[in-house]
Amino acid sequence: MKCLLSLLGILQLLAATAAVYKQWIPNTNFETASNWDKGRVPCARDVVHFEKDKVVSVFVGSPHALTDMYLPLNGEFLLATGAAFTAFDGSWDPGCDSGGTVRFADAEHRSWFDPTLWRDVLPSGELRPGGPIFSVHEERVPCRHDDVIFQPETSFRVNTDSSQPVIHLRSISVMGQELNTPSSWAGYLGGPSAPLQFHGNGTLQVTGTGCPDKSGCACGNTLDGPRICAALLGAPGRQCPEPACQSPLQPLGHCCGVCGATINLEFTPDFDLQKYQDKLIQELLSQPKYAGVQMAMSKVHRAQTFLDIVSRGAAPLIQIVLIDDRAGAQAGTAAEQLAADIMQDVAQHGEALGISSGKMEVATGSTASGQVGSHPASRITAGTVMGLLFSLLFLGGILFLYRKGKLRLPALRPQHPWERMEDPAPPAPASDKGFDNPVFSVEPPDVDLGEVASKDLQVFYLNPLYNASETET
Repeated sequence: MKCLLSLLGILQLLAATAAVYKQWIPNTNFETASNWDKGRVPCARDVVHFEKDKVVSVFVGSPHALTDMYLPLNGEFLLATGAAFTAFDGSWDPGCDSGGTVRFADAEHRSWFDPTLWRDVLPSGELRPGGPIFSVHEERVPCRHDDVIFQPETSFRVNTDSSQPVIHLRSISVMGQELNTPSSWAGYLGGPSAPLQFHGNGTLQVTGTGCPDKSGCACGNTLDGPRICAALLGAPGRQCPEPACQSPLQPLGHCCGVCGATINLEFTPDFDLQKYQDKLIQELLSQPKYAGVQMAMSKVHRAQTFLDIVSRGAAPLIQIVLIDDRAGAQAGTAAEQLAADIMQDVAQHGEALGISSGKMEVATGSTASGQVGSHPASRITAGTVMGLLFSLLFLGGILFLYRKGKLRLPALRPQHPWERMEDPAPPAPASDKGFDNPVFSVEPPDVDLGEVASKDLQVFYLNPLYNASETET
């Protein structure tokens, strides 16, 4: 019976992964106690105060009697059937013994890119059942092919400030109405409520199309990754949990380091992301020994370099992140074992699955992080061969230009220091008479060169500026 229930849960999970629906959590409803500074809904003896310069959209679901109410200069009240405001008539209110001023909370800073303000739901809006699948932080915010749901009979205000000018989505549901075409969304933006509900420099755009690639689509929130992490960790009391491993892994799209394992898969056009995820859930994650392991799988773009020097842009990869619930020295060990099983399966069936290679990285409580690749030697060899080919092409190009006369190479004969010191002075130009020296006018003696060569010869000359008698003692 337990096995049957477990199988039904897995099947339900697989059915839910076909489309991704993300629901906005906070609202600006009048009946929501957290929207008021006193932490309670205003009662009959209270004075309700909306800041005059704050833009609000407030849904009112029931009738309310109030002593007084100060309204904003720009806002709206959406009244449900039977909802109304009436003046307090002085009668006894059992829940309102002493009145006071109750102020509406500021909703201006609720950011679209705060992952804590979204939750995964089913198409009906019900909370998605828990399971072994989780998402990295960038993918907890609506991705470009996701469906966004704002709960029916709720008002809201969301800041869409973004590092990208346009935020693409498949559809948006507001007040129970699904807007899944560009024209229907443009019509809603032209209405009175949209400017009160959405503000910021990012423009929401509905495309009406899901991911067209069976190998998956990147989320599209990379440019806003720093904004997502700042929203996640910027509030008081929010911080990344202290990892139990010495060198925690840093998956792409995740704000915090994790203990466990990551696998990067290179794939071919035959790869099907959804089918492969279903396979791993059914064949591996469902095993009792992996009961505490969670997995995140998605397509990402990782920067690539040639020989670790020249950038080759970003290459698409399938990133698998595995974490577990173990602590201390055992932290990440179950995830490590699952990663090893996945790599073994890739080695045996990767070609049939459309996987060309994979690389695993592990960090547990007992070991530092390390890497294990399914085809590491072939990658190193390929890089070396490519480097040699590049060098040969470069040298061949220089030789070709030299032979064509397009390039002149200077002589590169190094000159030693002693050669520079012993270089003879250039010979004087030939002349019959030489030159006249007005200071030195004594003719050299007539000397036989043979005698100079055969015996020592001292040559004397007269210097009119030098008196030899001055040196005599």
